[in-house]
Amino acid sequence: MSVTGNIKIFAGNAHEELAKKICRNLSCDLGMASTDRFSDGEFNFQIRENVRGADVFIIQPTCPPTDANLMELLIMLDTFKRASAERVTAVVPYFGYARSDKKDRPRVPIAAKLIANLVESAGADRVLTIDLHASQIQGFFDIPVDHLFAAPVFVDYVQENPIEDLVVVAPDTGGAERSRAYAKRLDAGLVLVDKRREKANVAEVMNVVGEVDGMNCLIVDDMCDTGGTICKVAGALHANGANEIYACFSHAVLSGKAIENLRGSHIKKIIVTDTIPLREEGRKLEKEGRIEVLSVDGLLATAIKSIHDETSVSFLFI
Repeated sequence: MSVTGNIKIFAGNAHEELAKKICRNLSCDLGMASTDRFSDGEFNFQIRENVRGADVFIIQPTCPPTDANLMELLIMLDTFKRASAERVTAVVPYFGYARSDKKDRPRVPIAAKLIANLVESAGADRVLTIDLHASQIQGFFDIPVDHLFAAPVFVDYVQENPIEDLVVVAPDTGGAERSRAYAKRLDAGLVLVDKRREKANVAEVMNVVGEVDGMNCLIVDDMCDTGGTICKVAGALHANGANEIYACFSHAVLSGKAIENLRGSHIKKIIVTDTIPLREEGRKLEKEGRIEVLSVDGLLATAIKSIHDETSVSFLFI
């Protein structure tokens, strides 16, 4: 689909700060729109400029409050299609409901597929996202999905701030491929933690596969919700003789007792990206030096320009 109109970047209420950073990278202004709410809580959206024939990108992670931010995204998509935008791309740095990607128990939904259907029905022509919890979610869409990885951002950071005697740790078997890619780029060893999850948000670490005694560990994952898994993994590594333990994850959901869990863990430093804005409690950890936030604005801005110019984005993949 060839688009002749100019790039226009708009944002809902989920993460306007990231949208502004992307605009600075692209040397453009954030689109003018009203994103307030009626007194009963309904989203009251109105575009304040002409978008007819434009190539529109909506920056809206579906982070907590997930349902409210998702509804904002759907309403914005519908509005831009009705305003005759030539193409509308949903830029969803964090794709909520991604953990519900299959029927692994009786009588449960596949919510990720439902969200994909809703985004398409609302009018999205394509989707741009980062580090899906399950890669197969790309196949839930019948429109193009550009699935980027935050790995280049993390790898560049670690290369600029080297960690001696480093091993990269996959916190579960599902993250082995991601961790292997990090280990290869960082010329580090690879360790796998075998865990068994008894129920949602509760994980029991079973075995550490690989040598961590006297080594510095970097735990790599796509997201941290309550922090239960990553803290138990750090505990297992510490019990097996690991020296300093670091963690990096793309999406800092940090719900429930996550801050309390992380503060009391064996993790020395946590590195995250700004796909999700840090909550107030998370900013306290940032001030303490326990969390460092890296921005994905450059990554997304480059992808947006490539999409607009109809050029490949494959060079962004690790």
